[in-house]
Amino acid sequence: MSHRPDGAGEGADGLIGRRMPGSQDHRLLRGRGRYVDDIEAPAALHAAVVRSPVAHGHIASFDASAALADHRVHLVLDPQEIARLTDPIPVAWQLPGQHLSQVSLAAATVRYVGQPVGLVVADSRADAEDAAELIALHIDPLPAVTSVLAAQADGAPLLYPETGSNVAGQIHFGDPLDDLEQAMASAPHVVERTLGVQRINHSPMEPRGILADWTASTEQLTVWSSTQSPHVVRQELAAVLRLRVDQIRVVAPDVGGSFGGKVTLQVDEALVCLAATILGRQVKWIEDRAENLTAAYQGRGQQARARLALDRDGHFLALHADITGDLGAFAIQAGSGPFQVTGLALEGPYRYDRAGATVTAVYTNLVPTGAYRGYGMQEASWIRERLIDEAARELGMDALELRVRNMVRPEDMPYTTHTQLTYDGGDYAAALRRAAALAREHCAPSTGQVSRGAAATACVEITGFAPSALLEMFHIDWSGWEAGRLRVNQDGTVTAFAGVIAVGQGIETTLAQVVADRLQVPIGWISVQLGDTAVTPYSDLSSQASRSLTLAGGALLQAADLMRARMYALASRFLDADQADVSLDGNFGSDASPDKAVFRAAGTERTVSWREVAHRGWKGWGRGESDRIQLEETVEFDPPAITFSYSSHGATVAVDRETGKVTVTGYWSVNDSGILVNPLIAEGQITGGIAQGIGVALLEEARHEPQTAEPLATTYRDYVLPSAADVPPVTIEHRCTPSAHMPGGFRGLGEGGAIPPPATIAGAIADAVPQIAHSLTSTPMTPPRIWAALDAATGPR
Repeated sequence: MSHRPDGAGEGADGLIGRRMPGSQDHRLLRGRGRYVDDIEAPAALHAAVVRSPVAHGHIASFDASAALADHRVHLVLDPQEIARLTDPIPVAWQLPGQHLSQVSLAAATVRYVGQPVGLVVADSRADAEDAAELIALHIDPLPAVTSVLAAQADGAPLLYPETGSNVAGQIHFGDPLDDLEQAMASAPHVVERTLGVQRINHSPMEPRGILADWTASTEQLTVWSSTQSPHVVRQELAAVLRLRVDQIRVVAPDVGGSFGGKVTLQVDEALVCLAATILGRQVKWIEDRAENLTAAYQGRGQQARARLALDRDGHFLALHADITGDLGAFAIQAGSGPFQVTGLALEGPYRYDRAGATVTAVYTNLVPTGAYRGYGMQEASWIRERLIDEAARELGMDALELRVRNMVRPEDMPYTTHTQLTYDGGDYAAALRRAAALAREHCAPSTGQVSRGAAATACVEITGFAPSALLEMFHIDWSGWEAGRLRVNQDGTVTAFAGVIAVGQGIETTLAQVVADRLQVPIGWISVQLGDTAVTPYSDLSSQASRSLTLAGGALLQAADLMRARMYALASRFLDADQADVSLDGNFGSDASPDKAVFRAAGTERTVSWREVAHRGWKGWGRGESDRIQLEETVEFDPPAITFSYSSHGATVAVDRETGKVTVTGYWSVNDSGILVNPLIAEGQITGGIAQGIGVALLEEARHEPQTAEPLATTYRDYVLPSAADVPPVTIEHRCTPSAHMPGGFRGLGEGGAIPPPATIAGAIADAVPQIAHSLTSTPMTPPRIWAALDAATGPR
C-alpha cells in the first residue's frame, strides 16, 4: 500500500496534519482490549435468545415448562410476559404514510427467521442454550415474501394485512415527476436500466454483546454494550423498560467494529436488560457468529429502475430513479433512511437540467435492514455511474470526457442539487482526471484468456450529518449537534470529553491531536473520554455518518481555544503582564510534564508553570471579578449546514473469461476531505472502506431461500468476505478544500472509501469485456454471474 503525503495540514509546526499511530494501538494490537465479553462478571447469569425458525406465522403456543424444570434456569421470558412488561422501541426516520412507527419487543406474529420471541437465563451460556432448545414453540405458518418484487405482486402475502399492502411508504425528491417525464420524452437519447444492490451483513470483528446489571437498592441499571451510540441505547432502554433516563447508564467499552450494525437498540439486547431488572442480577449475552449472520440487522437491499436522458452532445438533460428499498420485516430506527439518502444523493457531482428520485419502502419476510457504511450513497453511486458508463457506450463517447463535461465546476460552488443538497467546494473534475490517469497508466494488456480493463468514477459524500434544523425539517427524530467538554485538571493535565465513540476509527487520537494543537501542549497530556453516558456529553448520532471528527472535533477545537485564552489570562495576572506579552515556552519536550512548560512575560525573567496556573485556577486565585472558577469549557456545536467530501476512484481488473473470476489488480483513490487531522488514520479509513466496497462488488451476499426465506449464508463458508488476496495495492492521494462550515476546515471521510468501488469495478469489467457491459446491473458480480454473462454474449464455448 502506498500513499502520497501531499494533503494540506501536514506541516511540522502543529499536531493537526501529523501522521501519528493510534493512541490505542499498543493496547489493542497486544490483545489488551476490553470488549464486552472481557469484562469480569463471575456472578453474571447468561442469556440465550429464543428465535423463530420460520419466516412468517402466528405463534400458537410457547411452552417453557421443560426449561423451567431445569434447576440451572433462572428465568424464561415468553411473548406474553414481554408484552406485559415492555413498550416498543421508537423509530426515528419514517416515510410519509408509514403506519408502523415503533418496534414491538413482543411477537405474536413472526415475520423473519431468527426473530426473537423469548429469552432464557441460566447459570452459564451452555445451560441457557440447552434450555432454549427445550422450549416447545409452535407456529402456525403463513406464506412468505422474500423480495421487493414478490412483495408487490398481485395477491402477495401481506406482512400486515390491516394495511392492505406491503408498501410501507413513499416519498419523492427533486423536480416534479411530470417535468421529469416530459424531459425524458423529448430527449434525443435515454438510457434505462434496472439496477440492484444486494443485502449485506455487517460482519464486525466483535459481534454484539450486552452485560446488564440492575441494582435494586438504588434502582439503577448499568449496561455495558458493544454499541455505536450509547446515548441512543440509554434513551431507547428508558422508553422500553418504562424507566427514567437518569436510572440508566450505558457504557461502550472497546467496540470491535460496527459499520452501522450497532447504531440502535435491538430487540434481543433489550430483552437481556429486561431480564436483569426482573432478576436483580447481572445478565450477559454475547451474540455468536451464526446469530450475527442470520438474525442481526442487515444493510443495503435496493432495486431501482433508473433513467438518464442526454442530448446529442452528451449533456445530461434529466435523471430519475424509482428506488425500491427492502425494509425487511419492519422498519428499525433508521428505517427507510438509507433508501431516502439514495434518492437525495442520486445526482452526485454532476449537473442536470432536471433530476429527481421516487423512493418506496417495502416489507419482506427477511431480517430488517438499516444503516451500513456509506448507506444510500453507495447505492446512488452504483445507479448513477452505471447509467453514465452505459450512456457513453451507447453514444460511442469516452466515459471520462462524458463525466467531466457534465461535472459541477469549482466556479459553480456553492452548488445546490435538484434534491436540495448544497455542495460547498471542490474541484471534482481534477480529482476524476487524476484517478482515471492513474488507472489507465497501470492497466496491463490483455493476454490469453485474461482480459484487462480500467475505469474511474466520481462521488460526493455527505459528511458532518448534523444541522438539527435540517433533521427537524425532514421529520427525523434525531438531534444533530455535538458537544465537546474540555477540562484542565489541577495538575495541568487535560481531559477531553465527547459524545462520539471509538469503533476502530482512531477518533481518540484525532481528537487528542485537535485539542493539543489548539492548546499548544504535548499530546501526552491529553486524555480523551468517550462512550459513557454518565460522563460524556449527550450525542444522538454519535460516531456515524462521517461526522465524529468534523463535529466533536469542531466542538473541542472551539473549547480548546476558549481554554487557551483562560490559561493565558490567569498566567498574565500572575506575571503582572499584558496578556499579549505572555507566551508559553515552546521548547519543552513532547514528553515534558506540565510543570516543565512555563509561561513567560516578555521583557522580564518571571515565569509560571502550566501546572501552577492550573492549580491556582482551581483554587479560584487570580481570576477576574466576573470570571468562572472551574477550568472547564463546554461548546455545543450545531453547524449551519452539511459539509461534503468528494473522491474519485480508479481501478484495474483482470477478468478470466474461462471461469468468470474478476481480480482487482490495482486501486487508486483521489480524495478531498478538507483539512486532515491525521493522514495516517485517514488513509486507514479510506482503505478499509475500499475493502468493504470490493466485498459488495464481488463477494458478499446475504442470500435466502426464495420460498421459505430461510437464510442460506449462515457461516463464513457461505458468506464470503474479502481477504488480503482480494484487496490489491491501494494508492491514496489527497486534495484539500477546507470546509467553510466546520471549525478547522474539517470534512468527514469515514464512509467515502466504501461508496465508489462497486461502480468503479463494474466500469473496469465493462472496459475489459465490453460485450457484457449491458448486463452489469447488479452486485455482487460473482464468477458464476460473470461467466453466465460471457456465455450469453458469446454463445457456447
